[in-house]
Amino acid sequence: MAARALPHRVLPGFGLALGITLAWLGLIVLLPLSAAFLRAADLDAAAFVDVVASPRVLASYRLTFGASFAAAAVNAVCGLLVAWVLVRYRFPGRRLVDAVVDLPFALPTAVAGIALASLYAQTGWFGALLAEVGVTVAYTPLGVGVALVFIGLPFVVRTVQPVLEDLEPELEEAAATLGAGRVQTFVRVVFPTLLPALLTGFALAFARAIGEYGSVIFIAGNVPMVSEITPLLIVTRLEQYDVAGATAVAVVMLVASFVLLLGINGLQWWARRRRPAGVR
Repeated sequence: MAARALPHRVLPGFGLALGITLAWLGLIVLLPLSAAFLRAADLDAAAFVDVVASPRVLASYRLTFGASFAAAAVNAVCGLLVAWVLVRYRFPGRRLVDAVVDLPFALPTAVAGIALASLYAQTGWFGALLAEVGVTVAYTPLGVGVALVFIGLPFVVRTVQPVLEDLEPELEEAAATLGAGRVQTFVRVVFPTLLPALLTGFALAFARAIGEYGSVIFIAGNVPMVSEITPLLIVTRLEQYDVAGATAVAVVMLVASFVLLLGINGLQWWARRRRPAGVR
């Protein structure tokens, strides 16, 4: 009996590939994060709590996580709509619109912050119109939310778009044949398929917004206890040579972000298990 030919593999075997992967992740990700924990350990427990639970730091947590969550929620809705239009409709300028979606990826964050501050200041194009109805955006917590919506939109669109492109139109046609209306078809057939990707896009936008710095500081106003984000507070402590205090706040942000992302991954797993039978 002829010997069975082994399939040709471009990459090395599982053991070697896994070892290289873990070593690379440890060097690039785990080692710097471990250094942050070790540097924060210079503070004893009482000093650590005093730093991370001071009123100014707590106010920055509320603004950073609250604005990031709100911006990610807005992007989940608007990003789904943008992805739907790009996939389901053909119109002049579609490729240009598709390219504009990626603009926040390529645009330097400082440039985005300056542009947003100029537009939404009370003398700017949008800010002047909003000021007439009593709404102030620039140099307020609302301005923080606007900046985070701007930088987070592509994450949702680019996560949902390929899933929507792969969605078989026969499923919607079958639902229509069985008498389902447009809303019922979307809620019962389309949305359950898109939900895991939508949650992934939400998680990516949320995680990106938590660590955003450049585009926010120009429009936030950076007023302590009002419009000061946590990344700015970390930079401020570093400029004051309070490295231990800065890393202590950074460790809290790291742990909170990891717990939130772990929870969102759990929601994704739950959504996949509840996906209707026959839907890929």
